[in-house]
Amino acid sequence: MFEVDKIRERFPILKREVNGRDLVYFDNGASTQKLQSVIDTVSNYYKEENSNVHRGVHFLSGLATDKFEETREVIREFIGAEHTHEIIFTKGTTDSINLVASGFRSLLNKGDEIIISELEHHSNIVPWQMCCEYSGAVLKIIPLKDNGELEVNKFESLLSKKTKLVALSHISNSLGTINPIKEFIEKAHKIGARVLIDGAQAASHISLNMQELDVDMYCFSAHKMYGPTGVGVLYGKEDILNEIPPYQGGGEMIKDVSFKKTTYACLPHKFEAGTPNIAGVIAFKSAIEFISDLGFNTIAEHENYLLEYATQEILKIEGVKIYGTSEKKSGIISFNIEGIHPYDIGVLLDKMGVAIRTGHHCTQPIMERFNIPGTARISLAIYNTKEEIDVCIESIKKAKQMLS
Repeated sequence: MFEVDKIRERFPILKREVNGRDLVYFDNGASTQKLQSVIDTVSNYYKEENSNVHRGVHFLSGLATDKFEETREVIREFIGAEHTHEIIFTKGTTDSINLVASGFRSLLNKGDEIIISELEHHSNIVPWQMCCEYSGAVLKIIPLKDNGELEVNKFESLLSKKTKLVALSHISNSLGTINPIKEFIEKAHKIGARVLIDGAQAASHISLNMQELDVDMYCFSAHKMYGPTGVGVLYGKEDILNEIPPYQGGGEMIKDVSFKKTTYACLPHKFEAGTPNIAGVIAFKSAIEFISDLGFNTIAEHENYLLEYATQEILKIEGVKIYGTSEKKSGIISFNIEGIHPYDIGVLLDKMGVAIRTGHHCTQPIMERFNIPGTARISLAIYNTKEEIDVCIESIKKAKQMLS
């Protein structure tokens, strides 16, 4: 049996109170809480192992380097990548996407096309707008259905010989929609386009295998996987990473430097300029091992149960509308209550110890699509419970009564 209480014991912040009530944390789509093992690893690095990586012959540098590279290997195995050097450490998903978008500026010609969707986070919109402005490429948009799914047929009609890149989210951070990315990847590859997938909302919920997906690039963030902030991963096939020029210049990413010419380092160091978040990368290993030990079948069973129960209970509240009703959906519920602004719901729930997210969730095009200012969003994680959902539902009812 899945013992959620034992899981919760590993997250110290879940023991605290907010406004005199036990914390109910339902803002996991923004950032998950941190494992004690992650916190301990960060602390231990600075107490016992602190040194720069890849640059020293002394003991501490060697120790830090070994642990840093152990995380890279654990990630390779976790996502089913072929080579460890295909794993690039970044600051997060946003940084990963910007790395690719910056590189593609020099690979695109005027009139080339990039396809994204109406479902994307701003981090998978703005970098491509900037890339198109620089290169003269054209941005094409896959439209959204009323239920929060993408129009696959419209995607097919957008594809052409001019399409050079398709950049899509695996799971929508606003609606919870799980996109059929393997289908999108296959269709894009048929016309010779590359594919980048934003996996920020997927990596802690869905088993990944880069070779089975045959995806060109995939990125995610540690802080949405019970790990530290400031650490992200970009996976890329070796050939395309070799083709993309470096994102930043400086130490670590070079082989030889002179005033006449600089030769760049081989992968992965070519994209890892400067001193990285060493403690964060090392601690990320603990978070990945936690997820792997649980197993995605266990994670899916628990989170799907919570999603179904929460959806069932929230729909009993008069005036509630849920945005994002796809059949394949992750643990996210975006909702509004008729006549009440979502911000007001969030403020009152906070007074009752319940943390949810309100606003446009960095997806303003989605809000424009549904003609709403924003939503209140519940986003679930492995440590959440049925009892917490009950507290949240009762709090929503009280907030509705106060605001009506």
